[in-house]
Amino acid sequence: MNQERKFHPRFFHIVHAGKLKPLESIAEAISVLNGAGYVWFDFLDPLREDLEPLIEPLSLHPLAIDDCIDEEQVPKIDDFPTNTFILFNSYDYIDNILVIDEIDFFLGKNFLVSVHHCHTGIKDFFGKLDESVARDIGNVRKGPDFLLHVILDYVVDRKFKAIEALQEELDNAEEIILKTPTLFKPETVLHLRKSLLTLRKSLFHEREVMVRVCRRDSPFITEKSIYHYRDIYDHLAKFFEAIEIYREMITSLMEMYLSMLNNRMTQVANRTNQVVRRLTLINTIFMPLTLLAGIGGMSEWSMMTGPENWSIAYPLFLVLMVVLGVVNYFALKVLEAKDRRDADSELEEK
Repeated sequence: MNQERKFHPRFFHIVHAGKLKPLESIAEAISVLNGAGYVWFDFLDPLREDLEPLIEPLSLHPLAIDDCIDEEQVPKIDDFPTNTFILFNSYDYIDNILVIDEIDFFLGKNFLVSVHHCHTGIKDFFGKLDESVARDIGNVRKGPDFLLHVILDYVVDRKFKAIEALQEELDNAEEIILKTPTLFKPETVLHLRKSLLTLRKSLFHEREVMVRVCRRDSPFITEKSIYHYRDIYDHLAKFFEAIEIYREMITSLMEMYLSMLNNRMTQVANRTNQVVRRLTLINTIFMPLTLLAGIGGMSEWSMMTGPENWSIAYPLFLVLMVVLGVVNYFALKVLEAKDRRDADSELEEK
């Protein structure tokens, strides 16, 4: 069970000089809490029993521990006497599927607890996270609130990649609609709309979390680190505005698709009408000729003109049929021209 969920705890002792010092166990990490610097407890996919040893030493609230285990929570911030609990989301857009993972933090005076629930790209996530921490080690040494900013900044940068991938899929859908609307699948737009609504909900709550952080509702976030968190808020606000624009694009795409589909159906209907018109014209011309041919075929024409005159009567009969066909044709053309003139005059009156 533990191997399937890839449970992996990490503990670091961070002082004002030097690098992150790895610690062997949770007991060792707790033992250095009252010394210099602070301790970073980092958990990947833990169970409740994995976090329970921290409840008493760090005075973590049991309900906040439950929120760490429940992955169906929305981003939020809760203040407790000895720590601040922050719930955030990280995004991945893999194979046209939006994956939202949860990342939780307990920020105290001399500790930071981070709890990750990462279902995809685990090595990529933690490898680049460690690179970000090492790259900004100068700020990380200043305190747990600075380390929290470094992690949140890394998570927010990953959000941009997921949002950018969504934008590319929107652009591809628009291109397909304009070039080959028959190949476009409407369920693609519905899938994108669902993903955008999910992102909007998450970003809305995360933005509210950062508002509370920036106005210093938490006593564990110092004045010096507030400026860093304001930068994160600016990024989230821009992401939220982008999601709103993409939602409008979804509506435009559906309207464009329906318009292109209606135009195509209209073209097909016009072609059908032209074919029917031609068939009707041919049928109208040849109906009287068919009648005459039937009469002539029963030898009634020879009876009327005399059997001895067939060599003259039948050529005259054929000429009569040709003349009748030509008269019918021009009569139909005159009627069509009159109908067009009447239609044009009605449009001018309107």
